[in-house]
Amino acid sequence: MIALLHGAVAASSLGLVVVDVGGVGYQVHVPPGAGVPAVGTEVTLHTHLAVREDALTLYGFLDAAARGLFVAMLSVSGVGPKLALAAIGTLGADGLRRAVITEDVSALTVIPGVGKKSAQRMVLELREKLGASGGGGMAGAPLVPGAPAGARHDVRQALAGLGYAPGEVAAALEPLPDDDGATPEQLLRAALRVLGRK
Repeated sequence: MIALLHGAVAASSLGLVVVDVGGVGYQVHVPPGAGVPAVGTEVTLHTHLAVREDALTLYGFLDAAARGLFVAMLSVSGVGPKLALAAIGTLGADGLRRAVITEDVSALTVIPGVGKKSAQRMVLELREKLGASGGGGMAGAPLVPGAPAGARHDVRQALAGLGYAPGEVAAALEPLPDDDGATPEQLLRAALRVLGRK
């Protein structure tokens, strides 16, 4: 699975970006208005690889929390990658998360292709995941003492996106030292090293 890409933006259009990683260009679908840097600048995208019989498609996000929300959206019946991407592009990750948690059906119906019934289904199937589990960064206990809350959340989402179970994530993060200056990338590398030793 391709979970992260870091490289120079080689080309960019609405909803699509090509990232040059070591001379290989990866075409990545991004939410419209995602704020991807201009051509020639460095970018790090947290990605989700969708595998179908006839295609391998990469979807990318500027942070792991947005990717985690995208993956959660895919668990809703009737929601595919295009609709999940449109939802994040229309409301933004925080706005979408807030609309689901507060059961704001009218906000969700602003998303192209989402009617009242679809919006209600999103709320029903996602509210608990995003609210109770802290899956959206709006609730939940810190994962790594001393690390910034955003960094802890990003690492949790990144590891979940890689397919690790919550117990494995907790076990990987527990031995990490307190470090108020740790970035999500540093914490993720350290957690992956712990998981690699098992």
